[in-house]
Amino acid sequence: MALTLASLGGAGTVTGSKHLLEFEGARVLVDCGMFQGVKNLREQNWDALPIEVDSIDAVVLTHAHLDHSGYLPDWYVPASAARSTRPARPVTWRR
Repeated sequence: MALTLASLGGAGTVTGSKHLLEFEGARVLVDCGMFQGVKNLREQNWDALPIEVDSIDAVVLTHAHLDHSGYLPDWYVPASAARSTRPARPVTWRR
């Protein structure tokens, strides 16, 4: 089975990073960022993810900047994070 990568955000701009990796039935979302900057980009923050949330098996964050982690929905609170990312968790991932 082939590995596939789909950009759900962040393609064509430097904000809103969201990328879906699929392999052998597993779905991993790499980053889940908010769009920042001009109004037409920010308005995309109110759009639903173009995939079913329940179909995501894991989320991997490259770092804790809001354009990479700020769109994490309420359904997902990471159980662990890299040492350099942990200080941001109480602020950005609070329910």
